[in-house]
Amino acid sequence: MIESFVFSEGKLVSHNLEWEALRLARADKGLILWIDLTAPTEEETKQVLEQLFEFHPLAIEDCVTRSELSKVEDYEDYLFLIVQSASAGTEKSVQIHELNMFLGKEFLVTFHQDAIPALTLLKERVVKGVAAQARSADRLAHQVLDLAADSYLPVVDLMTQEMEDVEEKSLAGERKEDLSKRILKARRRLSGLRQILRPQRETVARLARGESKLIRTQMLPYFRDVQDALTRIDERLQGCNDRMMVAFDVYTNRSAHEANEGIG
Repeated sequence: MIESFVFSEGKLVSHNLEWEALRLARADKGLILWIDLTAPTEEETKQVLEQLFEFHPLAIEDCVTRSELSKVEDYEDYLFLIVQSASAGTEKSVQIHELNMFLGKEFLVTFHQDAIPALTLLKERVVKGVAAQARSADRLAHQVLDLAADSYLPVVDLMTQEMEDVEEKSLAGERKEDLSKRILKARRRLSGLRQILRPQRETVARLARGESKLIRTQMLPYFRDVQDALTRIDERLQGCNDRMMVAFDVYTNRSAHEANEGIG
């Protein structure tokens, strides 16, 4: 599915244009264009990435290939980014959504196979006119990255609740369930999330350092703010992991002590 947004002087002036109108908007240097592709067909992908924007074949290949590693590549006239967004699913599950972005001076293209709650939220705000004004493509990209970072917070809250429950039960010496398996599973989830989060933090850090001419100087503090948010999230996950380790030690030591008493 292709969804398009056209901005003039920061305000939304057109939404979901027909193809020919979209080509005209692309050629108008006074407009900011955002195109979002959700689970696009091969034809839609070819239309937007190859025909409308003429992106580099390697960037397109990276875009359509699944990856859990965030990165940013500079193609002079545009940046290609891969970032991740997260959401808390049912039964304490965590879902990771890959988001590909092409950022130019006057356009932003987002490409993803899954519906991404953070992106859906931004699109709803844009249509309702309550989003921050999109006076530039880098400002719009910042909004996307900011919401992607915020998407980790409910997941961290979920993991914190899990950690506190395990911690309480291990300290209380509860024997109704084998906490060791639960702790190890939780630690694997924590480790996996941090492995995804750290490259994303470095990707945003590169933008925040002003390595690309496509990020204007006045926008650098905003990107640093996203970097700081990702750092705080990683620190919270590290704290959960440390407390899980303590809970695991308490649980295994208590189990060993009780086993020795049983033998005695």
